[in-house]
Amino acid sequence: MPTIQVPASPGPSSRSANMRANRRRDTGPEKAFRSELHQRGFRFRVDFPIPVSGRSPRADIAFTRKRVAVFIDGCFWHGCPEHSQRPKTNSGYWGPKIARNIERDREQTVRAETAGWRVIRIWEHEGLDEAIARVEAAITGQ
Repeated sequence: MPTIQVPASPGPSSRSANMRANRRRDTGPEKAFRSELHQRGFRFRVDFPIPVSGRSPRADIAFTRKRVAVFIDGCFWHGCPEHSQRPKTNSGYWGPKIARNIERDREQTVRAETAGWRVIRIWEHEGLDEAIARVEAAITGQ
């Protein structure tokens, strides 16, 4: 009778490779949002480091003259209150990781606002029209 080979769980090096494959910029929701903004005539900077003391937060989209920073947050990675679900596997790793992401988002928002920037956070599940309306209102001051 032949034996069945059970694949081993990924080791630390392959896990690291998987995490490196997760994009920091140019995600699907970010590209769709930027494309729509551009089609509507908006011009902006991408992956812009906001100058603050210490580690600079990097806005996904920045309107530098108006000092408006836009962050597009993925529901899983940033702990969306509507859609985020606690992972069932390896929750000892993912729970603290996502909690730290949420904490870092708050810290970055405070640091950017302290430096005089208006921060807009958009969830990946938000509709484009609604999100762009929020950005437009921030840019025009309405």
